[in-house]
Amino acid sequence: MTGSSREALEAASLWLESRNVALLWGTVVDLGGVIRGKGIPLRRLGAFTENGMGAAPSWSVFCIDNALAFTPSIGVVGDLRLRLDLDRISLIDKGLAWGPANIHDQDGSPSELCPRRRLASLVDMAAEQGLSALMGTELEFTLTTLEGGRIPKRSWAAYGMSAVAAHSQFVVDLAESLEKAGVSPEQIHAEYGEDQFEISLAPATPVEMADAAVLARLLTGMVAARHGMGVSFSPLPWAGGAGNGAHLHLSLMREGHPLFSGGDGPHGITAEGGAAIGGILAGLSDFMGIYAGSVVSGQRLRPGSWAGASACWGLENREAALRFVAATAGNPHGANVELKVVDPSANIYLAAAALLGSAASGIEANLPLPAEVAINPAESPRKDSMALHTEQSIILGALEDSELASKTLGPAIVHGVIAVRRHEVEHYKNKAPADIAEDVRFAWSV
Repeated sequence: MTGSSREALEAASLWLESRNVALLWGTVVDLGGVIRGKGIPLRRLGAFTENGMGAAPSWSVFCIDNALAFTPSIGVVGDLRLRLDLDRISLIDKGLAWGPANIHDQDGSPSELCPRRRLASLVDMAAEQGLSALMGTELEFTLTTLEGGRIPKRSWAAYGMSAVAAHSQFVVDLAESLEKAGVSPEQIHAEYGEDQFEISLAPATPVEMADAAVLARLLTGMVAARHGMGVSFSPLPWAGGAGNGAHLHLSLMREGHPLFSGGDGPHGITAEGGAAIGGILAGLSDFMGIYAGSVVSGQRLRPGSWAGASACWGLENREAALRFVAATAGNPHGANVELKVVDPSANIYLAAAALLGSAASGIEANLPLPAEVAINPAESPRKDSMALHTEQSIILGALEDSELASKTLGPAIVHGVIAVRRHEVEHYKNKAPADIAEDVRFAWSV
């Protein structure tokens, strides 16, 4: 341990002790989008950060039904180490703290199976090219009874104050808990679907954004439990109902100059910004298995659901896969693009890596800005050619064959994701959509 790392450890220990922390929980997100972790008493903080806590390689290929989807390189032999990131520790409850962990091999080197590390490496590669990125996210979730059923109510008004009145103590507790943990939400509001809410998180660096999203999900589940409710982060909690998204916003800069504003293109888009948009759209089919690859993701991606079911972009077009948000007086964060197809079953680190990697690929290839779709894509003469594939087996085949995905995420991660999701295909192939939705309603909950 170096002097600087020893000082950081001592400072973190003192900070946690002063807040009476008894247990520290470190988490990773597996390739199926489930948050998993290990806890330690505070006296073992040094071991968690320096040596890491042991975890079998199978942690990466756990499935949503807790089966294991082994690959040729991931089996019963071997061990990984989860190392806590000291810089991201937050208090989440009385006596309980949390932090994200990176996955390492036994020799201390970063594991090729670590999604968080993969995202960080892409940020570093972009920086070497003079590019920097900020990302934000919108997390949608659905409240349930503790038993997992619908909450009894007289009615539900989309975006209405009746939802706040019915759940005011939960909403206030959630806002306070997020603020105390340093998440700082920009908005919390009722959504379109029954008992559905959304948390909007402020722009941050990609890894910080993904960490905050994981923390926000943990806190949402804990706060709901305090109020006698459950939380579903399933892409489709109820068959035929409203789906939950986990939209990602991306802004790009080159040496401090924004790429999505100040240019000569439509809505001020620069040439490089247009190339980034072209890259994101060109990579959609490659990465749908990352963005929305679960067994219920396809049921959410329907025209008319504002889930971005069409491979196109447009200014404030909520039916386009890529909604462009221009730099205006009403947008203090500046111009950005919102990828709407991402849902909560995705590994947030991998989804962010895919988005950043495809944008960088478009810039590298100097792709042209595709034609804007300024109407509902379902009303366009090109609607059939723009429709995204939503069948799980098709999008997994595209991911498996993608050179872009292998280059961006690494072969080990791609093979692991495919194994996990193909287990879902096989396991649920004979079940009706309503039964599948019920089975996986809490697969991504905490």
